[in-house]
Amino acid sequence: MSKRHFVYILANRPKGVLYVGVTNDVARRTWEHRTRVAPGFTNKYGVVILVYFEEYASILEARERERVLKRWRRAWKFKLIEEANPSWRDLYDELVLL
Repeated sequence: MSKRHFVYILANRPKGVLYVGVTNDVARRTWEHRTRVAPGFTNKYGVVILVYFEEYASILEARERERVLKRWRRAWKFKLIEEANPSWRDLYDELVLL
């Protein structure tokens, strides 16, 4: 069985503060951000809305994509999010229903 890896983007509101991360369980990791289990950037700025994610079969691919996205301009990230999620809805609720 192959492992899944995800690159994800969280926001505090539409076109607000963004956070790009990588994980092997996007639902669990988003829950950790939401419940503020660990101190850090997302806790400080209230970045808890899952607005975008991509799935990869390899952690190396996921980490490379994360590095690329972190170097992108905000406007490019907004465009990426809005192409897949134009209303900036919270995708976490859809994940936990799967």
